[in-house]
Amino acid sequence: MAAKKPSIREVAAYAGVSTATVSNVFSGRKPVNDELKKSVLEAAEHLGYQIDRAASQLRSGRTRIIAVLVPDLTDTFFATIVSRLETQAFAEGYDVIVASSHDDPSVESSRLKALLSWKPAGMIAVPCSSSIPTELVEIEKTLPMVLVDRVASEGAIADTVTLDNREAGQIAASHLLEHGHRDIVIAVSDLDYPPIFERAEGAAGLIAQRTGARPVTLKLGTNMEAGARIFSDWMDRNTAPGAVIALTNVTTLSVLSALAERRIAIPDKTSIVAFDDYAWMAARNTGLTAIRQPVDRMAETAWKRLQLRMDMGMEAPAEPSVLNASLVVRDSVRDLDSRKPHPVGNDAQDTALPGEGLLAASRHGKNIH
Repeated sequence: MAAKKPSIREVAAYAGVSTATVSNVFSGRKPVNDELKKSVLEAAEHLGYQIDRAASQLRSGRTRIIAVLVPDLTDTFFATIVSRLETQAFAEGYDVIVASSHDDPSVESSRLKALLSWKPAGMIAVPCSSSIPTELVEIEKTLPMVLVDRVASEGAIADTVTLDNREAGQIAASHLLEHGHRDIVIAVSDLDYPPIFERAEGAAGLIAQRTGARPVTLKLGTNMEAGARIFSDWMDRNTAPGAVIALTNVTTLSVLSALAERRIAIPDKTSIVAFDDYAWMAARNTGLTAIRQPVDRMAETAWKRLQLRMDMGMEAPAEPSVLNASLVVRDSVRDLDSRKPHPVGNDAQDTALPGEGLLAASRHGKNIH
């Protein structure tokens, strides 16, 4: 005869707590202090207790599953968001199911149908285009969800977590302008994505204001090799630019590849401000000055907003959460203004020069509005 499975009451008795406390530890429905949580988990392990998720889901009518949709799991930015969400969800007793749309609306539709078939308790999604998928529009009143990154906050169907992308573009442009650059190209992936459009507009608008002319904007797409060919083809017809603002980590790689193929030195010939500050950007002979997105905070904010929706319901209007970028200064920007000292060495600089205004505030991720 098989041994009788321990009950939640037995776990509670062994741990010296109520059955409600045991339930909250395993469901994450209400917070439990660390000491009680440790007692419950130790009791459960000692008794061999395992939560029956299927029975729990039948009783509550909802799963302990969070669905996450991103455009591309090979993109470090999205992979980092997924990793952080998995950690936070697991800590609260949720499992996470992840799908990638591969930047294809038809694949996105299929992936959403598959994710929704799991009857998730909530969803966090990064749409692959500026259009919100029909599958999400149809469930906006019934499923708690949060939209991240590639969304416009105004008029959104759900809570949003985004970067102040216009400001981020201005920070990059301001850094180049304050170092004497005027011949600036903006490398974008796709202007149909709201964040990219806003970054480009922020940078181009400030450059036009300071120089009297809008800079060239090159669309390189989301594939590194294809983007490098596009940038290289453009340089076949034009002189290499004095500086480039690359608005994603992929466009940064495309620009670097095209410049390397032509043996164009950075920053002696062409300066670069990159976007998304990853470890490899510092692990170079010439470290890249970059705009850093607060990826951890974006994931944390998305999770907290989703928790609120799952706990409080869908009645309240959609609420936007807008975070600020910061500038990490390394060696990829040549100083053409001999009147101003500039940082040397491969270490990132977090100190702001006096009187830098927008740039000074943004280096520390401050809200300058």
